Amino acid sequence: MEVLFIDKNLLTGEIPDCWNQLESLTFLNLGNNNLTGKIPPSLGRTGLDWLNLRNNSMFGELPSTLQNLTNLRILDLSENHFSGNIPTWIGDKLSTLMILSLRSNNFDGQIPHKICDLQYLQNLDLSRNNILGAIPKCFSNLSAMANRSYDNNYSYDWGGTTTLIYLSALLVLKGREDEYSSILGLVTNMDLSANSLTGEIPKEIGILVELRSLNLSGNLLTGNIPDKIGNMELMESLDLSMNQLNGEIPPSFSNLNFLNHFNVSYNNLTGQIPTSTQLQSFENFSYMGNYLCGPPLTKNCSTKGLPTDVANNGSSSEGSKVNWLYVSIVLGFIMGFWGVVAPLFFIRSWRHAYYRKLDHVGRKLYVYWATIGM
Repeated sequence: MEVLFIDKNLLTGEIPDCWNQLESLTFLNLGNNNLTGKIPPSLGRTGLDWLNLRNNSMFGELPSTLQNLTNLRILDLSENHFSGNIPTWIGDKLSTLMILSLRSNNFDGQIPHKICDLQYLQNLDLSRNNILGAIPKCFSNLSAMANRSYDNNYSYDWGGTTTLIYLSALLVLKGREDEYSSILGLVTNMDLSANSLTGEIPKEIGILVELRSLNLSGNLLTGNIPDKIGNMELMESLDLSMNQLNGEIPPSFSNLNFLNHFNVSYNNLTGQIPTSTQLQSFENFSYMGNYLCGPPLTKNCSTKGLPTDVANNGSSSEGSKVNWLYVSIVLGFIMGFWGVVAPLFFIRSWRHAYYRKLDHVGRKLYVYWATIGM
């Protein structure tokens, strides 16, 4: 048996640990079921080129026997409950990997630098985990994302026509999940979103000029946006939103002529949005939660390239209204105190009259409630 596809069923329970005799198995797709338990170690004793276990309820750490799958091209374990550190042997032993998707699991620790040794890797999705630390600078070594001096499509043709019939992958690009098959070799993607990555975006990432999609949103990244990202002229989707980035949007971003999805919202970015056909075509929500100005935003820039209200140290008309509100509240309190409360302390006749009035009202209330009680 070379191919086993039983995906999109209602399979439950654990995967049996009985794969020792299936050394010729090349394609295994058990995705989109209700499978539980751990990955059976005997899966690592097959001849798999493609392993898909996505969208189940499997858990535990990845068994070390998977490092024996030295011909593996596609590994999709997304949308499960796998945990532990991302094993270093993925980069050390699975050297032919082209697609690595560990999306939506419970992996923690740092991104192992051995991942940088995967020269054929075209799609890396580690999003929605608990990954810490910095983005490795050595990502610049990912050859398939950096240049096309060789034809990557040959790697999808290792099984002839039969491979092309079965081969497909679900990728999340431009905020959507789509299935890619015939054009899979043309899609390059890196998604590290929704983790706890810290530090600056390494400028070395700008070397990955073949990337079509880069998503670093929902992390704790700081510092300036590297100017070299503007050299990634084939980029179609770029999401840096919900971080702590500061500084300006690099002027080189005007070179990103193929962008059709762009989001830098909810950072601490300042200055004028660079002028280009693409950057001015996005909606305001792509820039909200910053201190940016200029088209497509309605907020004008000062001569310093800052929003008018920021350039004026926040002394906008709106800010003035808020300050006068506080002033009126304080003045009202002072006038009320000295006009009503203070005389009760300093004028004896007022104080006696006040207490007589309270006593009179108290007696009336007592008579009223006594009548009701009868």
